[in-house]
This record gives sequence, structure tokens and C-alpha cells, in this order.
Amino acid sequence: MSLYKNLKPAHLTVLDKKEIIDYALGRLSPSPCSFADLGGIWDVDGEYTFHAFENHDVEKAFLVDTDFTDKALAKAEKRPALQIIQDNFGRPEVVEKIGPVDAVFMFDVLLHQVSPDWDRILEMYSRICSCFVIFNQQWTRGDHTVRLLDLGEKEYFANVPHDPEHPNYKGLFDRLDDMHPQHRRKIRDIHNIWQWGISDKDLIAKMEAMGFGLQYYKNCGQFQKLEHFYNHAFVFSKRPAV
Repeated sequence: MSLYKNLKPAHLTVLDKKEIIDYALGRLSPSPCSFADLGGIWDVDGEYTFHAFENHDVEKAFLVDTDFTDKALAKAEKRPALQIIQDNFGRPEVVEKIGPVDAVFMFDVLLHQVSPDWDRILEMYSRICSCFVIFNQQWTRGDHTVRLLDLGEKEYFANVPHDPEHPNYKGLFDRLDDMHPQHRRKIRDIHNIWQWGISDKDLIAKMEAMGFGLQYYKNCGQFQKLEHFYNHAFVFSKRPAV
């Protein structure tokens, strides 16, 4: 049996993400709709934001990231309903700037969120949205979420998709308390490195505690060659008050 039988081509995970956008905006949101795409630039140039515009009636939208590409900015100029926010979406000021929206997209970002941690991020955005659209590399080693850095250097690099010589990771465990010049926080608390192994059980329990029910779930296959991480897609919507 092949060790990599569950690997999924990258273009298929792109389709999975577009599918949950269409589910959330097409079935669970009003028309016209509004959304915020958090951390939607790296490696995709805002592709999911522009997919939403091309396939749904969008009244307003926000694309948030710390670093923008020229390609994404050029496409954004053609969308007057789209507001660019170049900032860390974990800052309370960003949440306030966005204000009420129908949906929040979090693709490949939740496992990176620390200080505030991933669950606190969800709390912050639960106050302004009625639907969460999440695609995340989920921890399948057990039912409990783990902070990957707490595993120690050897186990950490056995469970992340980066070589210890990668620029962001070289000498990482010797630099954890150094200040990062761009983000002005300790390196142990930057989103540029893998931070969490989030279990499905903990994610769903957190959403339910905030009043959001699971509407859509899909196991989209193993992430790269990592034994304990699988791509999972979720859509949660706010349950009506009783």
C-alpha cells in the first residue's frame, strides 16, 4: 500500500475551497452578500475573494493580509466594492474596521494564529459574522489540540512541512524569544511559522459554544506528506436565538 495514497493534488484543494465559498454565499447568505477574506494573499493572490465576486452578488467585501502582491492589488482596483486592509487580522482594530459581514473566510490560516490564539480569533470574528468558511490543516493524532512548539524541536519538524534550513525556520528554537523586525513580536508568536495542531473535536466544540452549528464538513485528504495533518473543510452558521 502506498504511503501517499491520500495525497491530494493542489488544484483539487482549490476546488474544495471554492465549493465551500459557493455553499456559504449561495445557500446560507443573503443576496447581495458581504464577506471578509482573512489572510487571502499568500500563494493565491486573493483568488478566493475574486472567485466570490465572479460567482455571487457581492455588496461589500474585505481582503485582509500583512503583505499584498501587485497582481492582487491590480485586480482589486477593478472591484469598487472590495476594500483592501493591509494589516494583521488578529488585531481588534481590524475587526472593528471590517464591521458586520455575512461570512468570514479562513483558508490555511487558523493553525498559524497565536497571541491572540486561534480560538480567540474565532471569538473576535463571531461578533461580526453569521457564517464561518474554514479550510484548515487539522491535527488527526488525537482529539486534543497541541501547540506544535511545545512538542520540542525534533517532533516539531517531524510534523511541519518545512525543512529546518528553510529561511523562516533556520535556528528557530534558538530564536523563539527574539523580536521579529516586521511583526514586532517574539518569533514564537508570529504567523509565519506553523503553530497549532487543531483537532476537529476542539474546533467544532468552540464553534458550538459560540452558537455556530456545523453545516458542511469534508475531509479533503492528507496534507503533503504529514502523517498527522489532513485538509478539512468546514462551514459553520450562527444558530438563531431561541
